Amino acid sequence: MKCLVWDLDNTLWRGTLLEDDEVTLPDAIRDVVVELDSRGILQSVASKNDHETAWARLEKLGVAEYFVLPQIGWGPKSDSVRRIADTLGFALTTIAFIDDQPTERAEVTYHLPEVRCYEAGAAESLPVRPEFTPALRTVDSRRRRQMYQAGFRREAARAEATGPDEDFLRSLSLDMRIGRATDEELSRVEELTLRTSQMNATGVHYSDADLRRLLTDPGHAVLVVTLTDRFGPHGAVGVLLLERRPDVWHLKLLATSCRVVSFGAGATILNWLIGEAARADAHLVADFRPTDRNRMMEIAYRFAGFQDGEPCSCAAALPQATTEDLQRLHLRPEPRPASTTIKVNAVALA
Repeated sequence: MKCLVWDLDNTLWRGTLLEDDEVTLPDAIRDVVVELDSRGILQSVASKNDHETAWARLEKLGVAEYFVLPQIGWGPKSDSVRRIADTLGFALTTIAFIDDQPTERAEVTYHLPEVRCYEAGAAESLPVRPEFTPALRTVDSRRRRQMYQAGFRREAARAEATGPDEDFLRSLSLDMRIGRATDEELSRVEELTLRTSQMNATGVHYSDADLRRLLTDPGHAVLVVTLTDRFGPHGAVGVLLLERRPDVWHLKLLATSCRVVSFGAGATILNWLIGEAARADAHLVADFRPTDRNRMMEIAYRFAGFQDGEPCSCAAALPQATTEDLQRLHLRPEPRPASTTIKVNAVALA
């Protein structure tokens, strides 16, 4: 599950807000909320209540910050759940809903049969269920909610901005950091190679064991790209797997998160790498395997100047392509101007 949507009365808290003098949040339920949040599972609210009153109570109970896109009003809960999923961009199959009322669960199931529904009594057992236990626990999992909340503020600012988009991007104070992967970051690197398809140059999945082996290989560099701005962190947004030989650098993998395409992150990463290769006087060769989803990555390579062909004899020393559809794109690097919208702080490779 990517998101759990909570009812409030007699589900998240004990009691009915508009009828009882007081409602209480059991410690066991608070622990569930905190634990799911730490796993990177987003949480929201679909409740039939007065919005201001209910939100004030969530703040008083000290848990309001854990809930994104709360839907508190008097409409059908299926509409609320659908709005949450649509705004997050999540498939309904990744959404769960918990409510004490059988009629409310039935209404959601009727209109949204893909959503998994739970009765309120199951709340304390959710963390031990496999659907709420992600296979990968990454560095970014613990701050996924904060990243989404920052994203909502960022998009609101973008909608209000006037003038050229470049001016808005410059106003974000984007800060990109490119560095060698640490042990703690490897799970996120593996996740990027596994889940990123539109901006993955080869579609190859590198396992944790593969990455750990390459980390100890002096001929390879496993690089992680992170991005932050004035609204908060984007987290780890890119990975590069680079083999460096004396005269040729072989970019075996470049994968970036689709979330940062509109910020020009892919072009910035490639321009930085091209500049590093130019300083090392090394020819650049990039692996690319076309799929039905990664056309955007091919455009990024072509726009950066990579071409088909074999313009450098040093590239002949590279291992043969592992599959027939794997292309080798070439570039004779020259220094590139720095980005006008993203500040780059990166490890030196040359």
